[in-house]
Amino acid sequence: MVRAAADRAFLPTKNLLEQVGDMMILTGKTLLSAMRPPYPYGTEFVQQFLFMLKLCWLPLLISTVALGYGAPGLQAGNALVIFGAVDRLGGFFVLASIREFAPNVTAIVVAGVGGTAITADLGARKIREELDALQVLGVDPIKNLVVPRFLALMTITGLFNVFAIIFGIFGGVLATLTFDAPLGPFFATLLSNATTTDLWGSVLKTTLFGAIIAIVSCYKGMTASGGAEGVGRAVNQGVVIEFLGIFAFNYVFTQVLLATHPEISVIK
Repeated sequence: MVRAAADRAFLPTKNLLEQVGDMMILTGKTLLSAMRPPYPYGTEFVQQFLFMLKLCWLPLLISTVALGYGAPGLQAGNALVIFGAVDRLGGFFVLASIREFAPNVTAIVVAGVGGTAITADLGARKIREELDALQVLGVDPIKNLVVPRFLALMTITGLFNVFAIIFGIFGGVLATLTFDAPLGPFFATLLSNATTTDLWGSVLKTTLFGAIIAIVSCYKGMTASGGAEGVGRAVNQGVVIEFLGIFAFNYVFTQVLLATHPEISVIK
């Protein structure tokens, strides 16, 4: 009785650890399949890239401009106005937009819009037994379905991050103009605080976010069961896992980057 109760109590944790292990195995298989010839996934990669671009560009634009204008823009500006230092808003945007807001907003938009589409697509194929049919025909689902989505999401999130930084800074420009402050000091403090480490760290982090989103989405889609209801459940679970994975990885990556490059933690 005690053992049965313990098994029931730890069953969610056991299932979570098993899923994490399966996702790590899928990651290894995906990387090996991507590097090992033949490479038949070029067309699918381009199609998935354009599909994600079409789905995500508008939500990303609206989100980054709105958040850049609102949270680090108006709220930080209101605090800086009290001390007569609204010109320091540009330096704050290096910390807020380039290091954190742009990568996280990009990942959330891609996960919420693109990741759910991938999970639903592969989940529908799974319950229609199309994936099993591919294996019977000798077609590797990982090389032909997972790899192009994995590469497309990594590429699109890295590129989207650059645009998110631009849109976020544009929100800061709007906030600066709202306070009737000149734009010269804003860009002066922005450029004096921004470093190449900030930029490549932001792009690299967001690219790895794309890898996390792709692996989780493909795994949940390819393991869906229970008909349409099961696909919907897989989509919901995939989004939650992706968000948790993104936030956990962001914490670890940021701490490692600050530990190895302490100069970027200082706002001048």
